[in-house]
Amino acid sequence: MTARGDSPYALTHLDALESEAVHVFREVAGEFERPVLLFSGGKDSVVMLHTALKAFAPAPLPFALLHVDTGHNFPEVLAYRDRVVARHGLRLHIASVQEFIDDGRLRERPDGTRNPLQTVPLLDAIERHRFDAVFGGGRRDEEKARAKERVFSLRDEFGGWDPRRQRPELWDLYNGRHSPGEHVRVFPLSNWTELDVWQYIAREGIELPSIYYAHEREVFARSGMWLTPGEWGGPRDGERVERRVVRYRTVGDMSCTGAVESDAATVDRVIEEIAASRLTERGATRADDKLSEAAMEDRKREGYF
Repeated sequence: MTARGDSPYALTHLDALESEAVHVFREVAGEFERPVLLFSGGKDSVVMLHTALKAFAPAPLPFALLHVDTGHNFPEVLAYRDRVVARHGLRLHIASVQEFIDDGRLRERPDGTRNPLQTVPLLDAIERHRFDAVFGGGRRDEEKARAKERVFSLRDEFGGWDPRRQRPELWDLYNGRHSPGEHVRVFPLSNWTELDVWQYIAREGIELPSIYYAHEREVFARSGMWLTPGEWGGPRDGERVERRVVRYRTVGDMSCTGAVESDAATVDRVIEEIAASRLTERGATRADDKLSEAAMEDRKREGYF
């Protein structure tokens, strides 16, 4: 008898993860009326879009993209986002945090970060466009609140997440039923790790924004992280700007996304670096997750990603 691992029909680890993601995309396309894919230009949303395009090829993507733009995004990431949208002829909706601040629906925070302010524009876009399924790039290994997520995560009429209302997903059977006004967040990469993501990027030859690789830029130190100067309010008095060779493990608002010192300028070097790391990318470089022990879970209950 041939051992499973020696079978010519056995899937590799990455093939199995990709197959699961493809299955999720097709399940949602068949079960929901108006799905949308959250796309920020970050590595997880890039991999998610890549697998979605494979899931429906050679047909076009059967749903649009949505980006919640804080107004403090990295210019390199926005340029990458627009290139990808143009290359594949995709539809992109943009929910602007700045517009909500300008018309008084939101206020700037004292710390300058706008990441927590994304929830209201996101929920407004979901309601306005009547999206009933929203694909997100969240992974269970990122943060303890995300480890509680199902692949299909039911959200109430206010976009809130209640872990007690989540449904079992035995044998990869997904229940997308929801009441009017509710919607479902869907996480095709739930079972991936940061290392899986990068190994898949290497295998598929996926282009990423340049800031994911080592480069020299101006940064300053705050709360144990290297942050990028910008109009969001950094640096403060006493915080010295200096040039260092860094890269970003995760990408969000410039005000709360820290860089790590690194000389990893290629995919292979990044993979070596991640394999040796004992901190998740959010745990190491996201200030918004350090506001409290339950910062992510609190935001999710309010409707955050």
